[in-house]
Amino acid sequence: MSLDLVLRDDERAVFALRELYGKYGYAQYKMSKFEEYDLYALNKEFLVSDNVITFTDTDGKLMALKPDVTLSIIKNGKDAEKSVQKVFYNENVYRVSKGTKNFKEIMQTGLECVGDIDDYSITEVIMLAVKSLQTVSNDYVLDISSLDILNAIFDKASLSQSSKKQILNYLSQKNVKGVESVCDEQKVSENDKLLLTSLVSTYGKPEKVKNALLSFSLDENTKQAIDKLFSVIDCLNQLNVADKINVDFSVVNDLNYYNGLVFKGFISGIPTSILSGGQYDKLMTKMNRSACAIGFAIYLDELSKLNENKKEFDVDVAIEYGNADKKQALKMAYELVEQGNSVLCEKKIPCSVRYKQIIKL
Repeated sequence: MSLDLVLRDDERAVFALRELYGKYGYAQYKMSKFEEYDLYALNKEFLVSDNVITFTDTDGKLMALKPDVTLSIIKNGKDAEKSVQKVFYNENVYRVSKGTKNFKEIMQTGLECVGDIDDYSITEVIMLAVKSLQTVSNDYVLDISSLDILNAIFDKASLSQSSKKQILNYLSQKNVKGVESVCDEQKVSENDKLLLTSLVSTYGKPEKVKNALLSFSLDENTKQAIDKLFSVIDCLNQLNVADKINVDFSVVNDLNYYNGLVFKGFISGIPTSILSGGQYDKLMTKMNRSACAIGFAIYLDELSKLNENKKEFDVDVAIEYGNADKKQALKMAYELVEQGNSVLCEKKIPCSVRYKQIIKL
C-alpha cells in the first residue's frame, strides 16, 4: 500500500521537508524534551505562548517541557568564526495551542541558520520558506516585512521606545487611526506621519510597494533598508519563487529580539499563519552569542486541522462481519487493501464511522 494512503498531511510534510532541507546541507538537530525553566523565563516575549509546563528535577532544579526549539539551539550552540551552522529539526513542543486554553503536544518542523550570516544565507532561508509552503500546498502566500525599514523610519521620526512598540502593535492590527494618534502625540512631521500611516495599506506585490515607499522623502538609512529588502526579493525572482511573495508591514516581531527581515506563510483553508520566521540577531546578543541568525518554524498542528476539515471519509470500505466466518472477513479485507482501499473490518461498525461503502457479511 502506498504511504500516501495512510499518512496524514502533517506526517507527509515531515518526510518531504526533511528531504528538502537535507538537499541544501542542513543537518538534523535532536534535543531533549526539556530544558531548565530559566531559559524560557528570561525570554518569555520571544515565545509564541508564555505558558510553560514546569516540574522539579531530582536535584531540585526547576525544569520545563520545551515550548520552543530555537532557544535550545542557541543555548547549546557555539560561535565559530567565519562559519555557518545549518540545522533543521522535527520536534514536539508543549504549549497552549492556538484557539484553545489547553496545553498540547505539537509537532514543529523548522530550520535555523546561525553564524556568519550574509545576503546569501538570508535569501536561501527565505527561499526554503517558500519551498516549504509549496511542499504543503500549491495555494499559499509568503508575507515579508523589514524591521530595519520600520526602525529607520522610527528613528527618523524620533519616536520613543514605548511609541515604537505602540505603532508596531497598531501596524499588526492594520489600525491607521492608532498609528495617527501616536504620531500626533509625538509631534511627528507630516511627511513621516504619512509614511508611517501608509505602511498600514502598503501591501502587495514587491514592485508596487517599493514604488509607494520611494514616493516619500526618505533618509539614507531608510533607503538602504529598502534596497536590502528588495535585493533579496530580486534574487528570489531569479529562482522563480517570488510570484507568491507579498510585502506586508503588518508582519512584525518584538524589536528586542528580532531585526532585519521577518515573514509569515499562509495556505488556503487555514485562517492563521502556519510558518513564521525572521532574523534574530538581537536574541543571539541577549543570550551572549556573537553570531547572527535567521530561521523559521512550521506549525504542523495547523496542517492536521486542514486534514480533518477536508477528509470526507474515514475509510473507503467498512466490513461488518457479525456472526459470519472470520476467515472470509479477513480474506475480503486483505484483498480490498491490496487493491488500494482503506478498510475497517469489525464485528459491528460504529455509527460514527464515515465510509464510502459498507459490506455486511
